[in-house]
Amino acid sequence: MITCYVKYIIDPFQLDVFEEYGKRWIKLVNRFGGQHHGYFLPSEGANNVAFAMFSFASLSEYENYRTLILVDQECTETFKIAEDSKCILSYERTFLRPVFE
Repeated sequence: MITCYVKYIIDPFQLDVFEEYGKRWIKLVNRFGGQHHGYFLPSEGANNVAFAMFSFASLSEYENYRTLILVDQECTETFKIAEDSKCILSYERTFLRPVFE
């Protein structure tokens, strides 16, 4: 299993747009065979930092997902929401592997 951890720097004045963007990606990741663990939006503290985590069974399944989302209409529409609103200022991805007892 591979888990993608994403840290976003967002425009705090576009939080509602970013939340809609996140809700769309939760459904999309799940549709493409991943398991989305949710988006985590600012509450206390910094008002411009958000996180998301989702997993795929393997790195190759994640890479397949990355290829497919580039040609899927719903995915491109969702990318456009963030692009048009500029709700995401920057992001960084980290890939993690879980350790279970």
